[in-house]
Amino acid sequence: METSLVLTFKNAEGRNVSFSLGAPREDLTGAEVAQVMQELIDRNIFTSSGGDLTEIGTARLVSREVTELELV
Repeated sequence: METSLVLTFKNAEGRNVSFSLGAPREDLTGAEVAQVMQELIDRNIFTSSGGDLTEIGTARLVSREVTELELV
């Protein structure tokens, strides 16, 4: 099972911008994630085609099962 942390922000145009981070720490808290997301906004670390990130949207842990197929 693979787990990712998906962070979603609003940009200057009001559109959603998402980042997916693989293998997040298992003991993450919402408060920790919110603090880091706010720092990313405050420090203007990322930008998008719709402008700078302006507000926190959502944070989700997404788990999925991946099965490799043997190619013959």
